[in-house]
Amino acid sequence: MKLFKRSTALLLSALLLCGCGNAAAERTEQEPAVTETEAAEQTPQAEETADPAAASDPAKEAGEPETETAATEEVLSAERDDLKGDDLMSLSAAELVSRMGIGWNLGNTLDAHGISDVTAETFWGNPVTTKEMIDTIASAGFQSIRIPVTFADHMGPAPDYTVDEAWMARVEEVVCYALDNDMYVILDSHHEEEWRIPDNAHIDATDAQLRALWTQIATHFRDYDAHLIFEGQNEPRVVGGANEWNGGTPEGRACINRLNDAFIEAVRATGGNNEKRLLLITSFASSATGAAINDVILPADAHIALSIHAYTPYYFTYDGSDGTFYSTWDSSHRGEIESVFADLQRVFLDKGIPVLITEMGAEDKQGNSADVSAWVTDYLQIAKSHGIPCFWWDNGLFQEGNEYFAIFDRNTLNWYRPEVVGAMMAVYDGEAN
Repeated sequence: MKLFKRSTALLLSALLLCGCGNAAAERTEQEPAVTETEAAEQTPQAEETADPAAASDPAKEAGEPETETAATEEVLSAERDDLKGDDLMSLSAAELVSRMGIGWNLGNTLDAHGISDVTAETFWGNPVTTKEMIDTIASAGFQSIRIPVTFADHMGPAPDYTVDEAWMARVEEVVCYALDNDMYVILDSHHEEEWRIPDNAHIDATDAQLRALWTQIATHFRDYDAHLIFEGQNEPRVVGGANEWNGGTPEGRACINRLNDAFIEAVRATGGNNEKRLLLITSFASSATGAAINDVILPADAHIALSIHAYTPYYFTYDGSDGTFYSTWDSSHRGEIESVFADLQRVFLDKGIPVLITEMGAEDKQGNSADVSAWVTDYLQIAKSHGIPCFWWDNGLFQEGNEYFAIFDRNTLNWYRPEVVGAMMAVYDGEAN
């Protein structure tokens, strides 16, 4: 299998990167069940229906969330920095996950698809990602970031599936923006449904392409330390298939297990820091439904965790497709959140397998930030009690397009919903967990 040409990639990176610098050298190592009610809530996620023409409104008035003083941020930064390189790689999966705190998704950006060059980053209306954006996210108290990336439009034909070098270099540049802030970074393969089809008719070809892709990604990032985490699949499913968002079929779930194994094997085979890097596997459609999580086969690997998406309760976090929704939160539905986390505790945490909620959030519904703040307080308190880090899904949409999950205005570097951000940080009390 022809691997990504590392020397050329490094040359492109050197030309493009502004942020890795000496920090990159520090990161290298010298080498020798859910209820039926909850199941009904699992539906296509926010990024699926993004309006390519939508962009954030820079005229939106928003202030900075009053989350941390400068002194508190200095302490927080020091705590984040207490382990580097080899020491950080020595942590168990559970220990590493416990340090990740609260996270944010760079959604509808590098995961935009429909164009095959580096301008794909802005194809869905969000601006080019800058270091200043990520600096602002980190300074607000977010300790982790998930960077969804779509590779489908940037891969060559079989059997090599060679990833475009300029695209890989741009992905690395954005990853470095976050690593330079000592954030934990999840690099996620996103929106690959056109080729990643988990059914018996396609599984052999899918397996081969997934291995080729992750061999290249893992080889390229092999020397980065444990701040960098790989997530093999985002919401893997058969598009339009039976129970697409509610756990799929036994055939589909078996195929997802096979692809989880293929991902782990491909990454581990590249050696170096990838031998111990934290890898995230997932369920069918990344769903928390009973059918999905109960059929996950856990690989015999000490450095894995589960990635799950939970927009719960659905009719508060989303507008229903039939127009059904509610926009106020009085904690009367708190039990629905508790049920999701209780099932994750039973199926995974009680077996010593860490869990991350890599997507969660609630749409803005005509300025209901006070209610969203109350909801996110309940949600994160429950998640924190189980030791599960959560990542807010931010698609950049707030006043145009649809599914207004954005909390951060990437054009002005201000916050659309500072009250919500403040509520999120308050749960963690400025801690570096």
